[in-house]
Amino acid sequence: MAGTAVVASGNYDLEIDTGFIQDAFLLDDTTAGLLNNTQYVLDGTTDYASVLDGVNSISVRRGRRDQGDQFSAGTMSFTMLDTAGIFNPFDTQSPYYDTPQAQPGLAPMRRVRLSRYSSLNVKEYLFVGVIVNYDYNFALGGLDTVTVFCADDFYLLAQTYLDEFNVSEQLSSARVTAVLDRPEVAFPALTRDIATGTQTLGGAAAFTVAQGTNVLGYLSDVNEAEQGRLFMSRDGDLVFDARLGTTLTPAIADFHDDGTNIPYNGVGITFEADQVTNRAVVQILGSNNPQVADDAGSQTKYFVQTYSITNSLLHNDSAALDLAVYLLDPEPEARYTSLATSFALLTSAQRDTVAVIDVGDTITIEKTFTSGVSTTELAQELAVEGIEHTINVNTGHSVTYYTSPTVIVYELILDDLTFGIINADNALG
Repeated sequence: MAGTAVVASGNYDLEIDTGFIQDAFLLDDTTAGLLNNTQYVLDGTTDYASVLDGVNSISVRRGRRDQGDQFSAGTMSFTMLDTAGIFNPFDTQSPYYDTPQAQPGLAPMRRVRLSRYSSLNVKEYLFVGVIVNYDYNFALGGLDTVTVFCADDFYLLAQTYLDEFNVSEQLSSARVTAVLDRPEVAFPALTRDIATGTQTLGGAAAFTVAQGTNVLGYLSDVNEAEQGRLFMSRDGDLVFDARLGTTLTPAIADFHDDGTNIPYNGVGITFEADQVTNRAVVQILGSNNPQVADDAGSQTKYFVQTYSITNSLLHNDSAALDLAVYLLDPEPEARYTSLATSFALLTSAQRDTVAVIDVGDTITIEKTFTSGVSTTELAQELAVEGIEHTINVNTGHSVTYYTSPTVIVYELILDDLTFGIINADNALG
């Protein structure tokens, strides 16, 4: 099995780009300069250093905690024990020091990737991004340590600014692509997963993108108009999902506390007034005509609680009113908001399933409650909005998922007593 074993969790790898090209063709080199060489090729490949054997713990945070939050850059941090001094940026004898370039091989803005190997030895990425900072601690009389802070490619988009450009009236997904294709952005086409949007964005003069507009901020505005998801996946793709609504996607993991299915050791439950939106106001760019949706019955019970969007990128007032209606959430509902589990509780197959759950996936959470003198179980289908991994080489891997409500539509099954009924809950696949 490849990688480094983590107790009761599986095998993992943590790789840092050293900046070296390990198998590039070199003119006049007796080994790497031979023509028709299959080992040393024209472009070569990046040399990644595996450093997990010098790491004690890793922390990863991705996505968002609540559906109403915007997505920000995913982060990863870990601390390396520098037992041999090889991570010291001043050590010119380190195997990671780039002698030809006279610079440390392990440096900021180099690629980093965390992965886990399944029981079938398949490598699955849990985080892909860049290193933002090395924080070196010289310990007098003890082991030196290096704390490494990383971010996914949203960090790069947050550091990039757009030149002024005129936009055309187009779907939200086309606008995302247009921004990523801009020469001042040049986001790789091979690392995009963009679904077709449902909302049309404006193209009049009022929607012209101003010089110096932040790329990530503008893409967040696009997603605000769409009300989908915009995030970096666990394997480093930029994902744009269409407006959230009913879904045919089945749950990929069932978590139960009754000894069946996948066990868990923590669940968050919320039932609060902050869930209520009974007045929504949306105003598009260049308009002085805000579109308002109200739920009078909810306002009577829970007072007026408003969600407001100004300067929306939607193309007209009708679309703005549709969005205002979409944003209404007049009644609070008790739901499971988070779930935590430890890999030490899981079978090998369950670990493989749990490790690769990503933002946007659907999971089931079932909990047993005491009801009078008996017990009852309540299950909810929920969408994953955020993920936190904590990996300790000595104590194992634990993960927490943050969830949002989702409406599941099941595929119509002929002659089935439940799924054979033609109604709003069952649909042709």
